[in-house]
Formats: sequence, C-alpha cells, structure tokens
Amino acid sequence: MARLEANGFRCYHDAECPSGRIVVINTCGFIGDAKEESINTILQFVARKQAGKVDRIYVMGCLSQRYLKDLEDEIPEVDKWFGKFDYLNLVNELQEQVQSPHPSAIKPRHITTPKHTAYLKISEGCNRLCSYCAIPLITGRHTSRPIEDIVKEAEWLQKEGVKELNVIAQDLSSYGLDLYQEHKLPELIDRLAGIDGIRWIRLHYAYPTDFPEGLLAVMAKHTNVCKYLDIALQHCTTHMLTQMRRHITQEQQDALIHRIREIVPGIHIRTTLMVGHPGETEEDFEQLCQWVKQMRFERMGAFAYCEEDGTYAAKHYKDDVSEEVKQQRLNTLMAIQQQISAEIQEAKVNQVYSVLIDRREGDYLIGRTEWDSPEVDCEVLIKQEKTKADPIGQFVQVRITRAEEFDLYGQIIQ
Repeated sequence: MARLEANGFRCYHDAECPSGRIVVINTCGFIGDAKEESINTILQFVARKQAGKVDRIYVMGCLSQRYLKDLEDEIPEVDKWFGKFDYLNLVNELQEQVQSPHPSAIKPRHITTPKHTAYLKISEGCNRLCSYCAIPLITGRHTSRPIEDIVKEAEWLQKEGVKELNVIAQDLSSYGLDLYQEHKLPELIDRLAGIDGIRWIRLHYAYPTDFPEGLLAVMAKHTNVCKYLDIALQHCTTHMLTQMRRHITQEQQDALIHRIREIVPGIHIRTTLMVGHPGETEEDFEQLCQWVKQMRFERMGAFAYCEEDGTYAAKHYKDDVSEEVKQQRLNTLMAIQQQISAEIQEAKVNQVYSVLIDRREGDYLIGRTEWDSPEVDCEVLIKQEKTKADPIGQFVQVRITRAEEFDLYGQIIQ
C-alpha cells in the first residue's frame, strides 16, 4: 500500500464498503475456513465487477501463492493473480505510466490498524514442519529480518503515534537463528522496549520447542513488555505431540509452562489447541481436558483438525476421527475453557488496571488490558456518555465492576 501511494494511488483498507475502482484482495490459505473466506471475498468482488461497480480485480497472498493455476482456471474474472511476496510486480502492473519514485520517497508502510496500535512482523516462514501445517509449504523456510531494520520500523511507527506493538511471526522462537546463528528474540525485545513512547509490546506466536528462555528475563525486566505470551501448544500427551511432529514431550512442555509463570509472575498465557488430529484417541482427549483444567490458561482457543493438501498428515495419516466427534471434542474443550475464563475474569473485579481505549460503540468505550491482544482476546466495556470527550488511543485507569466469561466492565477513575 505504501508503494502504491508513492506511485500516486490512494489506498483504502475497506472490504465492507469499498469505494475504489481497483480492488486488491490479499488472501489466506492456511486452513479451510480461511480459504473459504478468501474465495467468498473474491466472488463478492467479481459480482461487483459484473455489476459495473469495480473496474479491475487483483488477488495476491497465500491462497494464490499455493493454488495459482487452479484459481486462474476457476475464476477467470480476476484480472491478474500474484503470489504472497510479489509486491513489486503488483505495483508495476498497476502503475502504468506513473514514474517510479525514489526509494527514499516510500514510507515504510501504510498502517491499516487504529493509529495507536500496530503489528510488527519480525520474520517470515517456518522450519518446524508440523504434521498438519501448510505454512512452510506457502511461506518457505524461516527468514528473520535484521534487528536494525525492525527497530527502525518500530521507531517510525512510534513517531506516527503508535503506542502498542504486537510483535508477530509464524515462529518467534526461531528469530535470529538464520541471520545470527543464535537466538536473538531477547535482544530484539530488549531493544524495542527502549523506544520512548512505546507503552505496550505484546508477543505472538512462540513455539515451545527450543524456546528462547532468555526472553523471560526481558519480559520480567521491562514494564512496557506485556505480561502476555501467545504460544501455540496444540496438545498435551506425548503420544499426540509425537504424532503432530512437535519434537517435544509432555514433561518438557509442562516444565516450560511452569518456568514461564515462575519467571514472569502474573503472565497471561494464550495458547491454541487442536482436537481430532489423526490418531487422537478418547484417552488422549480425556487427558487433554484434564490438562486444560490443571493448567488454567488465561486465554485459549481451539480448532478441529482439517486435512491440508501436501502436509505430512495428509500424505502419511488417515483422517480417522469423524467430523461429528471432532466437533463434540471441540465443544467440550471450549466449555471447559469458558468456565476457567469466567473464574479468571471474576478475580479481576474491584481491581484497577491500565486500559488502552480502542473505539466507541454506542454508549460504551471499548478498551483492552495488557493481557488482551486486538481482535482475539477479551475487552473492557466502559459506559460513558457521548457528550464527554472520547479518550480513544489513550491509556486510562479503570476499576473493574463486573465480569463475564470473556469480557470485563468498568469505570474510569482518572
């Protein structure tokens, strides 16, 4: 988007009420639901094109990277398809007679999130080769960005008004191994924490195997590194972790969780679990349920296994758990987590927290604590008359007055 703007285009990030005559759709090809959403979005804009509301449609991203030929044959109404990293060819296709600007005229990026928060990607790709995952097939091997480049972008974001950085990668744990031959995530986060004006730094998505434990001391040291870690664990039994090719045992994984909580008191761990992977027995699932009750993750999501083309599981395993059983297991697991979440949230009542206000909805200001990432986690709802100034993008002190399973209610005290 920044490159297009440097070439004279005006870019808007709006899939609901688009006003532009040229549409660029960035797709996901990770799991079935994401593929379906991507295809439906493309077809939605094809209909707009046929109705004369859109002139040209271009598609890029993971889905077109993976299924280019099939998509070209199935949806010929799309003017051109591009891969995930094919930014320059997309710009060249669109710029026509516009003269390319000098590189110094191109800003680092176009921010599509609210101006006070941003995502900061530090690497691309993954070397882990888990049985069920297509990410390495789409994005390739893990490639870290240099520390200096990331810090420079973070400094630019801060100058643009960003106060919260959500540091992301498909595998944070491997950051630096390719460039520096050693774990560099602790050093990177330490550098980012030193940027004046960055109030929150939150981490997504760590991998438990070969976890850079030096990161925990950095998290404990800096008040602006949120006591929050998104680490996808997927399962608990050694049997299933082996089936999934996670290269870790239950004992090793449990020990890591305990060390995280010991070194960073008060941390909220967010994890993702999978049910119905080939080979998951009733005993495996029962152990998973008991483990979730024992671990009491502050934030947890789950999904049912879906066979992905080209993965190890698709080639070597039989999808032997029925869809009905997968859904039953998913519902059971999330019901357990709902109760745990309700109890954790209830414990926050009458406490005072720093809350970052994201937006207003009706009579409520909607914000988040340091333990809540945008879009995926809990929110704090604060009733306030519309006549008062909205502190959107600001940190306020909030006393929690009521809790639900996944959200909190509170009032501003200063």
